[in-house]
Amino acid sequence: MKKHKLAARVEQIAPFQVMAILARAKALALQGEDVIHLEVGEPDFVAIESVGKAGMQAIEEGNTGYTSATGLPELKSAISDYYASRYQATVSPERIIVTSGASGALLLMASLMVDVGEEVLMPDPCYPCNRHFLVQVGASAKLVETEASKGFEMDLEDLSKNWSEKTSGLWLASPSNPTGAVLSKEYISQAWQKVQEQGGHLLVDEIYQGLVYEGEDFSALSIDDDIFVINSFSKYFAMTGWRLGWLVVPEWAIEGVTKLAQNLFISAPSVSQHAAISAFTPEVLEECEERRQIMNIRRLVLLEGLEQIGLPIVAPAHGAFYVYVDVSNVTDDAMAWCLALLEEEKVALTPGADFGIKDAQKYVRFAYTCDGPRLQEALSRIARFIAT
Repeated sequence: MKKHKLAARVEQIAPFQVMAILARAKALALQGEDVIHLEVGEPDFVAIESVGKAGMQAIEEGNTGYTSATGLPELKSAISDYYASRYQATVSPERIIVTSGASGALLLMASLMVDVGEEVLMPDPCYPCNRHFLVQVGASAKLVETEASKGFEMDLEDLSKNWSEKTSGLWLASPSNPTGAVLSKEYISQAWQKVQEQGGHLLVDEIYQGLVYEGEDFSALSIDDDIFVINSFSKYFAMTGWRLGWLVVPEWAIEGVTKLAQNLFISAPSVSQHAAISAFTPEVLEECEERRQIMNIRRLVLLEGLEQIGLPIVAPAHGAFYVYVDVSNVTDDAMAWCLALLEEEKVALTPGADFGIKDAQKYVRFAYTCDGPRLQEALSRIARFIAT
């Protein structure tokens, strides 16, 4: 009898630890328990009403067929205009590749720029799926240790020490998942200079762009046209299930990425693209800004509450909707602590092991994706759990 065998790459992809927590949280909710979800990176907002109506209009008008592999021209122009007006960055529509979520953009990026056997430098901690997209193309990530005392920023002076003949490039994120830290324009500029010296590429993940509360909200595209940038409609525009993102590439990479998009995806969802065009209207952007202010209020509630219950915040939570917390004063196993907290107090959090290796057992990610009263209730439950 033939033995069933999966591709070897499957074994190299680690499951999310938070999925075990999420599954248990859902099971508890089905049993009637009041579970507070601070584990999943999805706010309690949905797409703004006019965006949803634009999607429904696209269906009613029959605009549901394939689009160009790189996206609707009207949407690409709207994104280009957005970069110019908000971030003073000149980005031609031709350089914008609309994708099936930022995940589609990451897969395109890995396929476009990284060869079999190569590696990409990333800070530890970082978003775990980035590593797994590299595995799909026969490459790997090299996690570079960072220090909590330095906001988990990779030390650029050590970049050359970690760069080898196998290194293809450097992938950064700002605002960061899981830490919520925001990199400065000066830092990105220095990183780009050092990457150029090594002959590699630089990717900046900007999917939480717009959700900045302290520091400058800018795009790396305002620094140099040869920097690759990924973005998404999921976070700032609250269009998670619409599965729409984009990748900005230099002009010299347009032909290559277009071929890949044609073969890997055909096109991003057409209804989502038609809806997203309306996301850049002044009315929608104004409402997105109001939501950003709400998220900032939640952030401050959580930061103050965590300080009061004695859980140290180890990174400057200046963006996205995450706070990275050191729980080593109450446990030596963050995963076990998260599971026990869920069972006893019905609060769901994400353990640090999903995001990195160094000292991962010390950290937990909080997502302030529910309203202020629920955050206060969660903090009360956590304080009670710590006290027992």
